[in-house]
This record gives sequence, C-alpha cells and structure tokens, in this order.
Amino acid sequence: MTSIRRYLLRTLALVVVIAVGLAAIAAYLITDHELEEILDTQLSLHSRIVASQLTADASEADYARLAARMSIPGHPARQYRNGIAVDVAQDIPAALYHEEERKLVLGFWHAQGSPNVLGGMWNEAGPFPAPREEGFRWENYNGHRWRVFSMFDPASDSWISMGLRSTFHEEVVERITWNNLWPMLLLLPLLLWLMNRIIRRGIAPIQELSNQVQGRSAEDLRRIDHPVPRELVGLRQSLNDFIVRLEETLKRERRFTADAAHELRTPLAALRIHLDNAKAGGEQSLQKAYIGVERLQRVVEQLLVLARLDQVATKSPKAIDLYPIIAELMAELWPLAESQGQHLALNGLSRLKVYVDEVEVGILFRNLLDNALRYTPQGGRVEVELTRWQGLPQLIVRDTGPGLPDALLGKVTERFRRASGQETTGSGLGLSIVAELAQRQQARLKLANREPHGLEVSVTWNQNKQDL
Repeated sequence: MTSIRRYLLRTLALVVVIAVGLAAIAAYLITDHELEEILDTQLSLHSRIVASQLTADASEADYARLAARMSIPGHPARQYRNGIAVDVAQDIPAALYHEEERKLVLGFWHAQGSPNVLGGMWNEAGPFPAPREEGFRWENYNGHRWRVFSMFDPASDSWISMGLRSTFHEEVVERITWNNLWPMLLLLPLLLWLMNRIIRRGIAPIQELSNQVQGRSAEDLRRIDHPVPRELVGLRQSLNDFIVRLEETLKRERRFTADAAHELRTPLAALRIHLDNAKAGGEQSLQKAYIGVERLQRVVEQLLVLARLDQVATKSPKAIDLYPIIAELMAELWPLAESQGQHLALNGLSRLKVYVDEVEVGILFRNLLDNALRYTPQGGRVEVELTRWQGLPQLIVRDTGPGLPDALLGKVTERFRRASGQETTGSGLGLSIVAELAQRQQARLKLANREPHGLEVSVTWNQNKQDL
C-alpha cells in the first residue's frame, strides 16, 4: 500500500486540478452568457439611437454621407442605388478607427427589403441578407457567424440592422476566462507545495508515534505517553492496551516456565534416586518410584491445563444446566471414591442454569471434586450441593478432610502452594486452576473450614435469574 502522504498529496492535487478546471469551465460559461446579454443590449440600444437620427425626408446624399461615416480603412461602406453598390469617399482620418470596428457592422434596407447602405464587412460577398422580422437572430455570412438585431423604423420607412461578429464575442469571453485562470495556474505550484508541507506536518505525529514503538527493545514494555493529536489518542490507547496484554502474557509464560522448572526438578530428582535404589535391589524404592511417576504425571497434566488457560481466550459463554454436567463428572470419579470407601453425594437443586463455557466449568468442578476426594480420608464423605445464594447460582463442595490452616485459606489458590505436613501427594495446582477459571467466569471463589474438620469450597456466579 502506498504511503498516506503520497496518497493525500496525489488525491488532493487531483482534486485541486479538477476544481480549477471546473472553475474555468464555469467561468467561461457564465461569462459567455452574461456577455451575450450585455452585447445584445448594446446592439438594441445603438440601433434605437441610430433610428432616432433618421428622418422621413432623408435624401440619397444624406445616406451617402452616412455611408462615408460608416467606412473603415480596407472595408468601405457602400450605398445601393437600384440594387447596385456605389462606393463612397471616406472623409474621416484612419487614425480615428479601431481594428475591432470591422466586427461591428450597421446596415439599412428599404421597406421592401432592398439594401440601402451597408457597412464594409456586409458587402464582401454580396449584400448581407435583409431582415425578415424584428428582434435578435444568428446569421451566417461569408464564413462568419453574426449576432444581429433588426428593427423597422416607420419614420424613415426603412429597416435597420446592427450586427456583431461572433469571433468578437468569443475572443472577449476567452480573454476574461484566461485572465481569471492565469492567477490560479500560477498559484497552483505554490498551492501544491503548501499542501505537501501541510500534509507532512499533519502526519508527523504518526511518524513520531511509530518511531517510539520501533526504537524500543523487546524488553521495553513501557507505556507510550508521547503527546498525540486527538485523532491518534485511540491508536495510542490501543497500543498501550496491547503492551499491557503482551506484558501480562510474558509474565504468565515466565511464571509458568519458572513454576514448571521448580516443580518438576524435585520429583525428577527423587524419581532418579528411587530408581537407582531399586536398581540396587530395594523393592520399596520401586514402589516409591511408582508413586513419584504418578505425582509427576499429575503435575504435568495440571501444568498443561494452566498453560492452556493462560494462552486461550475465553470462549463465548452460553446458558447451560449445571446438574447434568456435575452428575456426569461425579459418575466418572465414583470408582475413585468407592475404592477408598468414601461416600459421594449430590444434593440441592436438580436444575441450575449458569451462563458460562461448558468446558471450563467442567474443568473447574473436576478439580474441586478431585481435590476433595484426594484429601478426604478413607470412609469420609464428600458432598456436592447446587443451590442459590441471594438469588445467585452457587456450587458448593464439602469434604471431611483435614481442612486448611486459617492463615493459608487466602493463599492456597496460589500456584504450588500447599499446606505443610500433607501425606497426600499433590502439586498445589488444583485450586490455582479453580481460581483462574472462577476469575474468567466472573465468579467468586470462597474457602472455609468446617466443624469439626473438613473444607467447604463455594463458587458463586454473579448472574441473576433474569440474566439467563
């Protein structure tokens, strides 16, 4: 794609050129129309003035003297007697004439239409056509087009016509148009130069904003605070929002890498020791190695879940019924509870709608239930309840395990955070996954110890019945 500056310059230059062309055409047409009206007015006015000077008793000598006055150098007027042209003497010095006078001609005809006195330009190819009616008309004569005004003078019983050659009209229109156009054409290069300067100055903030981003290193995630015009405020804000998202993504990746390296290092080292001991003949070490592999497998699975949650954007939620999802997942984990002699129960509402992503809510509940089953001793009880709290949908998981120290209740959702002295193997990621998913679903996660022992975990979605 071409640059914005070149696009604006070319487009505006084309617009200016077209505007100048249209202005010139408009000026030509307007001038042509207005000048035609002015010249028509002059032809009519001068014809009436001439008619006022004629009398009924004008003799041939009077018309001869008039013809002499109408003659111009090189184009003598002629008087017609019995239809025959007669030259007349010119008695006015040539210096009193203007060359443009040959384009303005006066003629007289007798009442019956025979020529009487015709100006010089109307005699060159025979007599000019006689008038047929009063008013304006266009007439072609001797290769030229004439604008003619004709009137009949009853006092002298003659026709009077005054004509103007069209080239005079056209030349005047062209001169006026060009006189108006030349200043615009002379100013056009200056205008284009000014446009270029203005466009450069206008897009300079874009270049400055680009330089601020381009000149940064990969580790420089500072917000862009460079002053920008109002039109670029949205772009600057979008860039800053992107930088914030990028910074959060990098932080999550670094945290995940560090957490994974830290958490995998210990079980791998222990697993190697147990395998070395088993190789040396220790059967008990082989059992410990198996337990270590199981723990390592769980850590990897939960790390993959966390990585997927960190990288994948939340899908569009939809209204779903929690009961069949919860029941299906409890059925999947029933063999685990039965193998440990645990009692697993589902209480509360048999229908509870929530506006969430079905896959995410399944992962959330599976981690809650798995965590409760793992930390509940043999013969213990795990209860799941679907209910509403102050009109909001709520999921509660209760167990009869050892619970958590009060000081750890607010921190146990941190990654790899576990209570000390736990006999059950774990990674400290289960509740971290639950907390992450609850935040993504705009739900509130609450942990509380039970009496005499056990843990209660509730997830409350901020959705009323009318939202579903």
